[in-house]
Amino acid sequence: MLKPLPTTPARFYGVSTFSDHEGRFKFRVPSNWYKSELDDGRDGMIWVPDPDDPDTHISCWISKLEQPVKEEDLKELRSGLEQGLSQLPNSEVESRSDDHYGNLIKFERVFTYDDPAKGLRHKRRSWYLYADEWAIVLAYQGATPEYYDYWLPMGNYAFAMFDVAEWLWFATDRDLGFRP
Repeated sequence: MLKPLPTTPARFYGVSTFSDHEGRFKFRVPSNWYKSELDDGRDGMIWVPDPDDPDTHISCWISKLEQPVKEEDLKELRSGLEQGLSQLPNSEVESRSDDHYGNLIKFERVFTYDDPAKGLRHKRRSWYLYADEWAIVLAYQGATPEYYDYWLPMGNYAFAMFDVAEWLWFATDRDLGFRP
């Protein structure tokens, strides 16, 4: 059962910088949110404002791909993403953005979907980044659209402060062909 939202606006009490253990990315999160490793085998972390509400969170994970991604893969990656999102119960994409910076590809989706087991309709903003041989997902989710709206300043800050490592940017540059 979700607790009622506070009547006062969400506010920062401090921020912390999270750096990936291999230096591939970093971003900022509220320092008073509870941090833990993802428990589903993915290489990543999750932060929640309330340990009794794991459905409201900022999370990030990274996966190694079988081969480096190129700009020409954008259409196929987009198709796979859309197919995956369509399999979520009663999913509705509210906004979408597809960008690429050379061989670095970024999809952004804001969407809602049902969680029948909990009787909730979640709202999520996600970035799906493909850089060289890595897939990185940054997500901010509210247990409900109301929770999403309430904690949105914290979610937006994590996205605004997300930084891909310089060496990974170079790895996606066609002209350099750099690989560490």
